[in-house]
Amino acid sequence: MSFPVVVLISGSGSNLQALIDQSLQGQLDIDIKAVISNKASAYGLERASQAGIANHALDHKQFESRELFDQALMSLIDQYQPKLVVLAGFMRILTEEFTRHYEGRMLNIHPSLLPKYKGLNTHQRAIDAGESEHGVSVHFVTSELDAGSVVLQASTEINESDTADSLAQKVHALEHIIYPLSVKWFSSGRLKLESGQAMLDGQPLPESGVRYTTDLNEH
Repeated sequence: MSFPVVVLISGSGSNLQALIDQSLQGQLDIDIKAVISNKASAYGLERASQAGIANHALDHKQFESRELFDQALMSLIDQYQPKLVVLAGFMRILTEEFTRHYEGRMLNIHPSLLPKYKGLNTHQRAIDAGESEHGVSVHFVTSELDAGSVVLQASTEINESDTADSLAQKVHALEHIIYPLSVKWFSSGRLKLESGQAMLDGQPLPESGVRYTTDLNEH
């Protein structure tokens, strides 16, 4: 019985595509029940359509408040009864009610080595700060922005020639590796959130989660 998942997007959906590809290849035993975007123009909806996945545009601008939008979004998600909600470039700050409703079963991917560089423009900020490395983090979602317990991180060197765009491309490549792996851990029962702490195989993870190496693909 495949593991039911709902994916939320706002843009191109490249991480969604990585999940679709790995599930089609049999590397990931999940059933993406639906893809939902707050923007009707999001190319990720087309990716879902091409894969035969139910997809919906729920325009946040049609709602008078963040609370009302989140309530409508929860209602739509829950129609599909997912065991995991995957935020894949979903550019909305979520209400406490929403994050509490999905606590322990909602993951996000953020383009920095958390706890560094929460929020936006992470690539340029890392360059401006003179960092030698940058990367990406998968974490559980809590009501505080980009602050939930970290599951998995992957890093890349920052070279003198790197721009925000070139760094973004390197980080995207890492995203497409570690997000499906994190989802695989969760769907297989290895990854859980207990009392706000990410646990893998029953062991608490460090603050920065697991650092990705190619060896992890074997486990």
